[in-house]
Parts: sequence; structure tokens; C-alpha cells
Amino acid sequence: MDRTINVQLHGGSITIPKGTTLLELVKMQNTAGKVVAAHVDNVLCSLDYRLERNCRVRLLDLITDDGMRVYRNSLVFIMVRAAKEVLPDCRVHIEHALSNGLYGEISAEQPLVETDVARIEQRMMDIILADEPFVKHVLPRNEVIAIFTRQNLQDKVELYSQMTDEEIIVHSCGDYYDTLADVFVPSTGCLLLFKLRFYLPGFILEFPKISNPSEIPEYVEHGKLANVYYETEKWGKTVSISNVAELNQVIDTNRYGDLIRICEAYHEKQIAKIADRIATERDRLRIVLIAGPSSSGKTTFAQRLLIQMRINHLSPVVIGLDDYFVDRDKTPVDEDGNYDFEALEAIDTKLFNEHLSKLIQGEPVNVPSYNFQKGRREWHNRVLQIGPEQPIIIEGIHGLNDRLTAAIPKGRKFKIYISAITQINIDDHTRIPTTDARLIRRIVRDHQFRAHTALDTIYRWPLVRRGEEKHIFPFQEDADVMFNSAMDYELAVLKKYAEPLLKEIPGDEPAFGVAQRLLKILSYFKALPSEEDIPCNSILMEFLGGSCFQV
Repeated sequence: MDRTINVQLHGGSITIPKGTTLLELVKMQNTAGKVVAAHVDNVLCSLDYRLERNCRVRLLDLITDDGMRVYRNSLVFIMVRAAKEVLPDCRVHIEHALSNGLYGEISAEQPLVETDVARIEQRMMDIILADEPFVKHVLPRNEVIAIFTRQNLQDKVELYSQMTDEEIIVHSCGDYYDTLADVFVPSTGCLLLFKLRFYLPGFILEFPKISNPSEIPEYVEHGKLANVYYETEKWGKTVSISNVAELNQVIDTNRYGDLIRICEAYHEKQIAKIADRIATERDRLRIVLIAGPSSSGKTTFAQRLLIQMRINHLSPVVIGLDDYFVDRDKTPVDEDGNYDFEALEAIDTKLFNEHLSKLIQGEPVNVPSYNFQKGRREWHNRVLQIGPEQPIIIEGIHGLNDRLTAAIPKGRKFKIYISAITQINIDDHTRIPTTDARLIRRIVRDHQFRAHTALDTIYRWPLVRRGEEKHIFPFQEDADVMFNSAMDYELAVLKKYAEPLLKEIPGDEPAFGVAQRLLKILSYFKALPSEEDIPCNSILMEFLGGSCFQV
């Protein structure tokens, strides 16, 4: 019997004894201390995984998305354990991402104060310096529920009581058990880089960035985004839904129709407030700029805002940025030599600003049309002239960047940032990243309207994210108002559309791991039995189809 296996690694291959652990392989490669996990045939594995067959291995450090995700989840695990040891019987809520960390709150006998956070941070460091192992367990569901009952984790008790899986993957560190991820670093000694900051009324757990994994970046205050998260959290309390178990209960008891109507009414009220604000300053505000990351629902939002502005006796006009692209031979290229249509330089900002200036002053303008097949602008005598009651709506990736509209004084512009900021979490400790929720939206939309497979969408996603990081997120705090397009019920709807598409991705594709992560998120949700209560002007219809707007 052959007692060795062949492992493809970093473009080469090595022969190792069967049963070698990934951690032993890491030590053979002299990368111990840097690698936190690995892909084995595109499946994310912890370093205690034993290699029993010929396979492909990709070692993951902190400059990879999955490596950083493993590091971050491991830190959260230790933070929750430390909090429960410092403040017995407390309840830790990991709420959302903020700046370069995760914001959370702790419910205890007394309100959280800065000294409590300092004590928790010190306890975290003690656990890390002790280099305690993360231990994986595969346990019967009833035993898992019993463990979480003893630990007073009622949110997890409710979630796993709803599930039908016979066995659950659980990890322990010391005496504490949790299910916030399937893969962790091998031991706590790997987690030296972190900070725990008091942020009234909770905390921010800071960690390194992929761009520089060797240090904690300087904290940057995102006050406007924090306020949106605060409003989102309040909204969750209003509808009594903060996690998947609570949503599933609403679905089981056939109360989802009311939930849909409340969510949609809340959206409409927020959009109406924005329109009212613009109308109040109609003499000053002549340009409305809308920007946000992919799959935020910008198109539907713009249409609904336009209707609300009309109710306020305004007659807005929409100008498309695409018509102001430079000719193809002048389009900038990225580092790979591909046309970079997302660069600001891909737009003729000089002509765009000239036209905006003339329009605001009441002059007629011949608006161009861009011929994407020929790669150049064309002129078809599309003459536009506007009056004082006609603000200009511009929706595009660079909307928040003042360089796009440099000729227009800041006081004449109103900037709106829109994103799908996920309010609902799987449980207190396991958040659903906004990025993953947007990716699920995009997978469904691309299949419905662009004939793209889930595989196509996942492979394009890193380029999309790179554009967002470069052109949108740095300017989000410049927005006059932020709008959250996420809805509590949406993943229960998207589940039945996205799951079959994700299951089509074969195991030999590098995107398989992403598909499995998204499927794991969706597996916790019960599918919405009916979609008849979703109105045709819902932002969700931009992704499902059936919208009353041209999207």
C-alpha cells in the first residue's frame, strides 16, 4: 500500500506521508506563523486537517480574503470568550463592520464602560499569550443545544432548535464553545495583532487589513456611516428581528406579509424624507448625485426618489454618465492592460461640467449618446433645457467624488450614498457581511437579466470590489445622506433563486469555496413561501425581475 501522496503546491508538487497535517506541511514550507488556513481542492480547511489523498493545496495568509476572514473570526471567538469571563452572564452582540474593525455591544448588569473594555482586552491578550488550541467537535444537534443552554446563548439555542441537521460543527477554546465559523487558526498564539476600543455604547474590535497585515491601521472615524448602522439597529428592534431565528419564526407563523409591508413602507418613508429635504432647499440644490457599491439598488432608488420629488412639485431630469465616456482610444487602461471604464478619467469631465453649468443657468445643451459598439460619442440632436424646478439627477460610481462635478459649487449639490447594510445576523456572534449579501443579490440579478452563471459573477466580483474600494468607499462620508437598501426579509426570498445557481459550481473551480460560504449563510434561512406581498416598486424586484421600473 502506498503510504505517500502527491500535493500540488505553489505551482509545483511535493510528495509527503499520507496523514500529514496542513500545519506540518506549513512547517515544511518554512511559513509557520504566517499561514492561518488552507484551501484543499478549493475547500477551506483548518491547519489540523490531515491530507489523505493526492490534492491541490493553497496556503492562506493574511493577504488573502479567506485568510483574513479566518483571523477575524478567531479574534471574535476569543473576544466573546474573554467578555464572558470578565463580565459573567453578559450577552455579546457583534453588530457590523465599522472603519477597520467590527462594532459590537455587550449587555450586562451595568452599562459598558471603558474600564470594562480594557479588562476584556487584557483577558484576550492573556488567552493569546497562553497559545491555547481551537478544538473542532462534530456533535449531535441535541448535545450542541445543551451546551449553548448551559452557556446561556439563547439565540443559538433557538437557531439550532429550528434546524434539522443531525450533527453540528462546534469549536471550543478553553471551556467556551461557539459556532461562529467552521475554520479557525490552529491556536490563539496566532492572534497577537488586534485592538479593542471602547466606542459608546459598545466596542470596536480592530484587526489588520489585507493591504498591510503586519500592523493595525490608524482608526478613522466614520460618523455618518455609524449613524446609519445605529438607525438600522433601532429598526431591527422595532420589528423585533435581529437574527435568522427570529425571521424564521415570523415565516413559520405566516406573519411575513406584515413584515414585507412594514419594510417597504419604511423604505418609502426614508426616500420621501430625502425628497422633502431636497425640496425644502430647491433654490439652492440643483444637482442630486447618487452613488453606492454594486447591487445596492441604485436604479430603483433613483426612480422612487424621482417620484417623491415630483410629489414635491419638482420635475427632475436624469443624466447618464455613460454618455460622457471618452472615445475608446482615450480610455485609460489598468495594470493588466484592460480598459478601465471605472476610472474617473474614462469620463469627459470637462464636457460634463460644461454641460451641467449651462443647464443650471437655463441654456439648452445637445446631450451626447455613447455608442459602446463603436467606442465613441455620437450626437443625435438630443437637446435638453431645464427650468428652476428641474433638479438634475446623476447616478454613477463617481457621484460622491467632487472631481466629477468640479465646476459646480458644493452648496448646489446634494449627495446620496446608498448601500445594502445588512441588519439581520445569523446569531449574536455571527454576522452576515454586507459584501456577501450584495454578492447574493448580484448572482441572482446577473442570472435573471444578463445570462451570467453564478461562476461568472463570482469571478468578476474581485474586480467589482476593487473598483468600490478605490472609487466609492473613500468618499462615502462626504454624502449628505445615506440610505440603507437592505430588507430584513430579502435573504429568505433570494434563497430559492441563489441556492440552485451556487450548487452548480463544481468542486474543481476556485470559486467553489465562495459558493460554499454563501450556501452556508443561506442554509440558516427558511424560504419565504410566497412573494405576492412584495410590491413591484420594491428594490428587491431589481434583482428578482418584475419591477415596474425599467431596470
